[in-house]
Amino acid sequence: MPVVTELSRLGWRAERAGELPPGCHPARVSRVDRGRLTVLTGDGERRVHPASSLYDAVLGGPAVGDWVALRDELAVAVLPRRSAFTRTVAGRSSAAQVVAANLDVVLVVDALVGETRLRRVERYLAVAWSSGAAPVVVLTKADLCDDVAATVELVREDALGVEVLPVSSVTGAGLDAVRALLGEGRTAAMVGPSGVGKTSLANALAGTELARTQGIREDGRGRHTTTARELHLLPGGGLLVDTPGMRELGLYDDTDGIEATYADVTELASGCRFRDCGHRGEPGCAVAAALDDGTLDPARFTAWRKLQAEAHRQLLRVDARARAEERARLRSLHRSLREQPAKGRR
Repeated sequence: MPVVTELSRLGWRAERAGELPPGCHPARVSRVDRGRLTVLTGDGERRVHPASSLYDAVLGGPAVGDWVALRDELAVAVLPRRSAFTRTVAGRSSAAQVVAANLDVVLVVDALVGETRLRRVERYLAVAWSSGAAPVVVLTKADLCDDVAATVELVREDALGVEVLPVSSVTGAGLDAVRALLGEGRTAAMVGPSGVGKTSLANALAGTELARTQGIREDGRGRHTTTARELHLLPGGGLLVDTPGMRELGLYDDTDGIEATYADVTELASGCRFRDCGHRGEPGCAVAAALDDGTLDPARFTAWRKLQAEAHRQLLRVDARARAEERARLRSLHRSLREQPAKGRR
C-alpha cells in the first residue's frame, strides 16, 4: 500500500474534524480480521486494536470503509456513517451486518453470461438504494456474451433510474466508464454473487493483481476467490471495496430501497381505488389492470411482493412497535371476521 500524503485521497472531508474526540486523529478501515483493524492514515497503512466499546449489539463493530478515531494504537470511536450497505446476517439471525460504509457508489456486479439475472439484480438494487449511496449495475464478461446490447437493454429496462455498464476485464472494454465513477476520494463497493467477475474487475481497475482469480467453470461462471472485504486505493485516486460473493443477501431495513427499485409497481399501487388494496383482485386495482394488459411483468410483480413480505418480516423481528401494531391489526381483522356471520343472521 503506497503512502498517502493527503487524507482527502481517502475520502476525508475537513468538516468531519468536529466529530473526532479530543486528542484523536482519523483513519479509514481497510480490513477487519482477527480482532484487529487494518487502517489507512495520511502516513500509510497501520494495524490497530479496536476498543471494546466500538461493538454494537445491533450493527456489530467497525466495518470496512468506516472512519475511526485513533488514539495511539487504539481505535476509540467509529465516526458517524454517511452511508452503509447493510444486510441481515446469513442464517436465521435478525442481526445486521454492515458490508461496507461511507460509500459514494454501490457497484451491483453481475455477469452477461449464465443464468437469468433480473430478480437477483433487483434484490441487490433494493439494498443498494437503501444504503444512501448511488447504485450502478456493472455487467461483466462482455467478451463472452453473444449479444451484449440486447442483454444490457433487458437489464436497463428493469433497473429503473440506474446506469447499466457492460465491461470486459479481459479486453478492457467499458472500464473507463467505471473509472469515471471513481474520482479522487470517491469510494465504491462491488457487491454481487460469487463467480460474476468482481475480483477480475477489481484487478483490471487497479492495473495490478489485488487478489488472485481462478479459472472459468464449464457453465461460464467464475470461481469464488475473494475471502474478505478489503478497501483498495486505486491509481486514479478512487477507492474500491472488494467483497466476497454473497450466497445470501437478506434484507435488513430496505423498505425505501424496494420502493425505489420497483418505482413502477409502487406508482401503480398508489393508483388503486382502495388505500389498503392487496392486489388480489379487488375492484379498481391498478396493479391488476397493468398485469391484465401486459404493461407489468408478472415475474416482476411477484418479486416485488416477495421482497415486500421479506422486509415486513424482518421489521417485525427487530421493531417492537411494529410487532405491537401487527398484533393490533390482526386482532381487528379477526374481530371483523367473527362479526360478519352474526350480521348475516340478523
